Amino acid sequence: MATKPVSSGRVNLANLALENRIVGGKYRLLKSIGSGSFGEIYQGINTQDGKDVAVKIEAIDVKYPLLRYEAKVYEQIGPHAGLPALLHYGSEKRFNALVMELLGPSLEDLFNLCKRHFTLKTVLMLADQLLMRLECVHQHCFIHRDVKPDNFLMGIGRNCNKLYMIDFGLAKRYQDPERCQHIPYREDRNLTGTARYASINAQRGIEQSRRDDLESLSYCIMYFNLGKLPWQGIVAPNKQQKYEKILELKRSMCIDEICKSWPVEFALFMKYARNLRFQDEPDYVYLRQLFRLLFRTLNHHFDHVYDWTHLHQQQKERERERDRDRDRDRDRDRDRDRSRRDPQQLVELEVKRLRRTRVEQSRLSSRLEIGDGHKHKHLDDKQLK
Repeated sequence: MATKPVSSGRVNLANLALENRIVGGKYRLLKSIGSGSFGEIYQGINTQDGKDVAVKIEAIDVKYPLLRYEAKVYEQIGPHAGLPALLHYGSEKRFNALVMELLGPSLEDLFNLCKRHFTLKTVLMLADQLLMRLECVHQHCFIHRDVKPDNFLMGIGRNCNKLYMIDFGLAKRYQDPERCQHIPYREDRNLTGTARYASINAQRGIEQSRRDDLESLSYCIMYFNLGKLPWQGIVAPNKQQKYEKILELKRSMCIDEICKSWPVEFALFMKYARNLRFQDEPDYVYLRQLFRLLFRTLNHHFDHVYDWTHLHQQQKERERERDRDRDRDRDRDRDRDRSRRDPQQLVELEVKRLRRTRVEQSRLSSRLEIGDGHKHKHLDDKQLK
């Protein structure tokens, strides 16, 4: 299956000097922090209140614009915990811009930071939040259609332990919210999303629904457990044949065999997702409870201490140590410069002192000469008398 064609705006954006550009009247672009099929992502700042923001930039003449649609999805879902706040969408002279709250690293970034290994405790704490985010989106009659570790980000600051779901450019309504009518079953669809995490039915060309998001999520969790999915690294002459090989591996995979080194709950989760019918509503409470019971059985505490928490603390300590070293080096350089300048300053002070002494002596001599002259004149006058 061929992926849905998406034209990149990066070629057009490359010629634009976007740093320090003002977007939406008050958001200043600072630096590029990433890119995607739509274009570029910039870190920015709200010039009115000083808050950091993320700005997605898309060339105004891009063939398949995504940002306007993504902004509408955010507006229709509304503000919810675990979804970034939409701050602005608009068109500038040569590009479209979508402004939202700035978030932290993605789960893919954190997985690499942890040397591609998450402990069971971290996987279970993530699974709980992943299921809640997916349920929230589905409750608002949307399916995401591109569930993968890159599209889940941790927050920053006081929200550093909260997981966020992002990138709704490929999202789609699976149900009319007013009539509660589900979209029809079809078998003539091209693959939308990422083949590595796509469901079997999505790769077969079947219209996606909630079950497909859930199956993709099960592959994300498998990825965190194994460190690598069985179909990663497949070599094929072209993309079409590569996707066919991935599909074949997914269909022939024995779930019990692939999950044999992990608690049985993970196999149950994957089987549950694969057995859902097209219009079925997943039982999110059951799935969360499945992992929460396992979490308590293993005597873990939901303290939001993830595998990367200690690494971040160590990194901050190293940064503080580097700052202290820089301060010490700066003090030593200052003392060294002072010690180098002191002899020169002493000479200058001595010269100034000698000059003052000579001036004072000269003034004193002048006064004495003037006084003696008056004395001699007075004596001469007496003698004349």
